[in-house]
Amino acid sequence: MSSNSPSVTVVTGLPLIGVTRAYTRASKADNGDAVTTVTTRHPDLTVLALDLGTTTGWALRSMGMTTTGCLSLKSSRFDGGGMRYLRFRRWLEQLQSDAGPIGAVYFEEVRRHVGTDAAHVYGGLLGQLTAWCEEHGVAYQGVPVGTIKAFATGRGNADKAAMMAAVQARGFSPADDNEADAIAILLWAIETGGGVR
Repeated sequence: MSSNSPSVTVVTGLPLIGVTRAYTRASKADNGDAVTTVTTRHPDLTVLALDLGTTTGWALRSMGMTTTGCLSLKSSRFDGGGMRYLRFRRWLEQLQSDAGPIGAVYFEEVRRHVGTDAAHVYGGLLGQLTAWCEEHGVAYQGVPVGTIKAFATGRGNADKAAMMAAVQARGFSPADDNEADAIAILLWAIETGGGVR
């Protein structure tokens, strides 16, 4: 990712203007719980945060509002090997169409997987994501797992329960740890200006 990219310039180095409360959450059952929305000097910049996997957690800040959820990319017995990746790419296209142009994408940068299948799925989704970003001129950045955990909980080796609790303490109601991780990535990206304080 080039540091000369206009998308990177817009995302980095922005001070926080304020924190507001909103009642928006994309899930199967909207429970009406308040979530925290962070507004920067460029509230029109759409930022997407992803926790890539078979169940992909996502968090989107668009027009000053934060929306979160999970995307299931499980294959059915009738799917070919590449169908999950096509579904993921179509989802990105639809999100771009619905939310307006995405200005920056942040994703959890995983360096070690417990299983081979998880590593293959992550690698395939990461390939689709980075290719899509390059094709659409969208800035993208991986955020190390330890960085996200340390930001959210103060400990770089926090477990899933601690991540859920940390995100809930911020006013969100994630459905699972994937959604919680995506929310933490989004908050990190906004509050640190993409890692530039």
